[in-house]
Amino acid sequence: MTYAELFSDIKSQFMAADVSDIQEHLAYQFNITGEASGIFYVEVKDGKLYVEPYEYFDRDAMFTCSADTLKKLAAGTLDPVFAFTIQKLKVEGDFDKALRFKELIDRKR
Repeated sequence: MTYAELFSDIKSQFMAADVSDIQEHLAYQFNITGEASGIFYVEVKDGKLYVEPYEYFDRDAMFTCSADTLKKLAAGTLDPVFAFTIQKLKVEGDFDKALRFKELIDRKR
């Protein structure tokens, strides 16, 4: 799998989330390691969701994981807190806002 394929797949999954009632600004950068390595960000701003293949310097939290872990997180088959606990997901930044990431996953189901 290439980074472009991974990003396309992940973006389509995240864009299915209804964030229209979230007025708080949330910004997450994802650093993908290993196969399909690359960087992208997910941002909620004024009730709209943005997923772009760029580094985001005004992020609230930064997640580092493998492409496989990210696919499981996005699909909702791996809980982000559990992934952090078993060291499959590294988190830096605002942990309170990082915990809100699960809310985005749950909103797309």
